[in-house]
Amino acid sequence: MRGWGYPDLDEVDLERVVRVLVTAAVEDGGKRLSVHLGDQDHKVLVAVLSHTTGAPDQAVLGTVATLATVDSVGTDTGEDGRRMWAVLEAEPRRRPVRGTAAVRGEAPA
Repeated sequence: MRGWGYPDLDEVDLERVVRVLVTAAVEDGGKRLSVHLGDQDHKVLVAVLSHTTGAPDQAVLGTVATLATVDSVGTDTGEDGRRMWAVLEAEPRRRPVRGTAAVRGEAPA
């Protein structure tokens, strides 16, 4: 991700997303899986395909959705099997200053 110009991407969140989605794809029982990465507008997409028609496990998406830099998650089933994906914010989020509420992208008052 650093080579793509995202040196501040939370590597712990990225690794956790990949690990959880790949584990779920393996548990679908297929003989292969695919991992795809993409980026746009300071966001990174992680998509994992299981190449089987496994039943979507909403608990997997719930686990991924709780990570601080995950913007959105989803799953669907198509001709190529089950797809699961997560979009992560590649810019660091500002932490709230004690006693104030910070708005993402703006400095606290």
